[in-house]
Amino acid sequence: MRPLSLYLDTSVIGGYFDPEFMADTRALWRLMEAGRFRFVTSQVVIEEVLGAPPEVRELMYRYFPMKDVLARSEATARLAQAYLARKVVPPDCSNDAWHVAMCSASRLDCLVSWNFKHLTNVRREAGFNEVNRLQGYPPMRIVAPTFLIHGQEEKGF
Repeated sequence: MRPLSLYLDTSVIGGYFDPEFMADTRALWRLMEAGRFRFVTSQVVIEEVLGAPPEVRELMYRYFPMKDVLARSEATARLAQAYLARKVVPPDCSNDAWHVAMCSASRLDCLVSWNFKHLTNVRREAGFNEVNRLQGYPPMRIVAPTFLIHGQEEKGF
């Protein structure tokens, strides 16, 4: 069985060091190291991480080789703009639209985020998926790391 391809947004990379999110974020990392998941991110995350503490930048560069960093494209720009036009996220949260566009256009299995306000919630996911349907992209899941790690324990990681 192939590992699930997970798009990690900035909150998950930062969550590796955040006491509130550290346990589940690190559990997700262990599952990736055990071969259950493949991590992917984007140029948008790299740009956001530039202002992060040094340990977050170091983690990003250590775990994300360039082959796993998605670049912006005309297709992702159109999709992000469609999310904003449909008001799935507010205009001042355009990077959140970009994260979903990068994940959707690349047809990854899940977007993983600790951002419950603008990404990881049922209403937003439904809005993104409605736009995806209209734009010819498949539906996608947006989940917190906790959703992915539970149920994996009995498989021994």
